Amino acid sequence: MSIPHFRKAVTAASAMLLVLPAYAYAAPTGTGEDTPLNLPTSDPKPLGSGGGGGSLVRTFVGLAIVIAVIYGIAWVLRQVKSSREERTRGNGLATAAVVALGPGRSLHLVRAGRELVLVGVAEHGVVPIRTYTEDEARRLGLDASDDEPPPSDGKRRPSFIDALRDRTAR
Repeated sequence: MSIPHFRKAVTAASAMLLVLPAYAYAAPTGTGEDTPLNLPTSDPKPLGSGGGGGSLVRTFVGLAIVIAVIYGIAWVLRQVKSSREERTRGNGLATAAVVALGPGRSLHLVRAGRELVLVGVAEHGVVPIRTYTEDEARRLGLDASDDEPPPSDGKRRPSFIDALRDRTAR
């Protein structure tokens, strides 16, 4: 079933759900349902003039139940989300850097074990661009490990990501 046909079906079903209860509860004519009742008028207290305390209690209890259901559903959704996140976590993969190239496009430098993988990300997929070994990454300035001594002149060398950002940023 395609989307336009599905929308038509949903629209028709919702319209029927709005119209059918009116016909179901309408009193048929000619069955005596429209005759007035002869109630005694000697009672000075009219019907329905009782206190509104019971209806207020019912309203507050119903509101409390609705709020509890909302909090319960939110708790369940948080539990489901956290359980999915735990499954996707791993020790072998970590994002080293991200450069946004435009709306929906970016470059990601991902550490996969002892290698760094440069991948391009767009709306339609992820494409691996280049893989660097640890030695190449250190030589190019991609790996920001603590065991590498700083340059002797005291200046920080621009990393590959900084150079890439300078070339691509507008």
